[in-house]
Amino acid sequence: QVQLVDSGGGLVQAGGSLRLSCAASGRDFSLSAMGWYRQAPGKQRELVAAITSSGSTSYADSVKGRFTISRDDAKNTAYLQMNSLKPEDTAVYYCTAPGSPRRYWGQGTQVTVSS
Repeated sequence: QVQLVDSGGGLVQAGGSLRLSCAASGRDFSLSAMGWYRQAPGKQRELVAAITSSGSTSYADSVKGRFTISRDDAKNTAYLQMNSLKPEDTAVYYCTAPGSPRRYWGQGTQVTVSS
């Protein structure tokens, strides 16, 4: 059974940092792209960052220069390092990876940034 487990969220003050982890099991994701989405209350889920199997990264404009996505294929795990957090970064963050017939999603981890 394929599973993505998100962790690392929490409550942090503006300007602080958090590191999210996405631990995958049940399948080798080293040849797959992985990504992080977030969903704030009353808003649509949006792509925050993605990383290809070769390590190329892309980011939403709102997090460029503050967030860094990475992966450790030996651990089948992806990470999202979030620095200089802002109250508008408050959301549930979800890890995702391609699957068939549909994408795999983590259960989500809550990030709350207080002003």
